[in-house]
Amino acid sequence: MKALITGSLGFVGSYLRAELEQHGYEVVGLDIRPGDRTLQVDLMDADQICKIVAAERPDAIFHLAAQADVGRSWKAPQLTMQLNVVASINLLEAVRAVDAKDIRVVIVGSSDQYGNLGAAGADVVEDMDLKPQTPYAISKRAQEEMAKLYARSYGMNICMTRSFNHGGAGQRTGFMIPDFASGIVKVERGRAEALSVGNLTSRRDFSHVRDVVRAYRLIAEKGRSGEVYNVGSGRTYSAREVLDALCSMAKCDIPVRQDAARMRPSDTPVICCNHGKLTRDTGWEPEIGMEQILKDTLEYYRSIDG
Repeated sequence: MKALITGSLGFVGSYLRAELEQHGYEVVGLDIRPGDRTLQVDLMDADQICKIVAAERPDAIFHLAAQADVGRSWKAPQLTMQLNVVASINLLEAVRAVDAKDIRVVIVGSSDQYGNLGAAGADVVEDMDLKPQTPYAISKRAQEEMAKLYARSYGMNICMTRSFNHGGAGQRTGFMIPDFASGIVKVERGRAEALSVGNLTSRRDFSHVRDVVRAYRLIAEKGRSGEVYNVGSGRTYSAREVLDALCSMAKCDIPVRQDAARMRPSDTPVICCNHGKLTRDTGWEPEIGMEQILKDTLEYYRSIDG
């Protein structure tokens, strides 16, 4: 079995490569920069992508590459749409061009597509209405709609995900857990007096990245073509609970200060994944708990912040 991974050198891509290789796949990475067993590609270059897919003839393609920074999507909506929608179309066109309906394509989307569901966010299922509220979320919905169109119109073998929050060692700052963990390390090393935080009341669903990439592999192997799968743990934690747990792992007391600039009153109060469909179709269940996510992330920032 051969797999292509776009965005293979990113946080999730590196874990997915390891997961696939552990299960007997030959993996070819595609990224904007070259690397070990990784081809340097420009997903906006349709001809280049066509040549690679035709030459490699993979059994599966995992499309992870994206502009995933929500804040940046407000500043650069055009770029976000290009990287998240046009690049996906280029990839799908490349698969269609080789007329290989047996190539399974997994298109990775985001739970941000659901938007603010209010109290209904406590049990999110795939048939809920999508109300994306950021350029990033809108781009991911558009990507998904195009993937559905290709599956329906051309009989292509495509599955899509709406992935909830995930974490672990290697995740960059800009996300809640890495922001907390890196801030704690700065206090431990005397580089900051306190940890600045924003809204601590919202509740989010978190999975370990290793559980997430296992879900992606199982979707490629067992998922039903044309279907969308929620990928998440089914458990939520408030930002306060996450913060308290990380602070309990710190090597010193961590003063905490709320920063008005980090407060987002429009935050969805709760969003929790119902992964029943994924479990029914693939047998996937989450295996790694929140404590391990936090330990892995904190130790990662201790290891790089020397």
